Amino acid sequence: MTFQSAYLGHGVGLRPPHYTRVVEEHPAIDWFEIISENFLAPGGNPRRVLRRVRERYPVVMHGVGMSIGSVDPLDERYLAALAALADEIEPAWVSDHLCWSSFGGHTVHDLWPMPFTEESLGHVVARVAHVQERLHRTVLLENVSSYLAYRHTTIPEWTFLAEVAARTGCGLLLDVNNVYVSATNHHFDANAYVDAIPADSIGQIHLAGHSDEGTHLLDTHDRPVCDPVWELYRRVVRRAGPISTLIEWDDEIPPLERLIEESRRASRVEATTLGKEPASDGPRTTLAP
Repeated sequence: MTFQSAYLGHGVGLRPPHYTRVVEEHPAIDWFEIISENFLAPGGNPRRVLRRVRERYPVVMHGVGMSIGSVDPLDERYLAALAALADEIEPAWVSDHLCWSSFGGHTVHDLWPMPFTEESLGHVVARVAHVQERLHRTVLLENVSSYLAYRHTTIPEWTFLAEVAARTGCGLLLDVNNVYVSATNHHFDANAYVDAIPADSIGQIHLAGHSDEGTHLLDTHDRPVCDPVWELYRRVVRRAGPISTLIEWDDEIPPLERLIEESRRASRVEATTLGKEPASDGPRTTLAP
């Protein structure tokens, strides 16, 4: 499989505080990203809301529970539920994180970074291939923010990501804020990181806010995107062109208008970087691509 993505424009996360307004008012948003695990149950209000949203907007499924880097066996029941949800709503694509969050049968809600070695590369490649075969879809993998590094790491993270994409045909979800956070915490060059990611493998971009804890940056998703992250986003767009971009805001969630404003800023930044006229306030797409 080779990853190919449609350009969806600029989207936001579908979060419970905004369910009613999105369903009833159909705001001018290009597309929505969901946290897959919040919608796996076949009944209930979240699934009902998702079906209504999907009637009008493209939707992307973004997971936090695949644990693609763990040495535990992949959770086949989880993959079956994920496949069922994808078959029902037909997302533009399915994504998760290059990380591990389970060990010895125990699962947590953290996204732990991996050691980047030849052994772990082969391990991840095999698991990505299994997931794509199980879902009958090419998936995207996202780089995570990290606060520690492994002594055994022998491969730069950006090289590891590029190699996983090359060997499996998966796409990459480039989280620009995560690059900036990790680069600051580990003292590497964020520009060199994004420049090393193959442009044709990037299927989506995440932008978010983080907090400065003094000794390190913390990926909190609770505030606007900061200027250095906007500059890094411009750098990616200059090299890779227009890529579907999402504003992540998962804590201290603002009113929908503020979220839309941040998404429109991303649209303007992309347009001006590429020397184009900014898009109008209306959504580019109101039905599934």
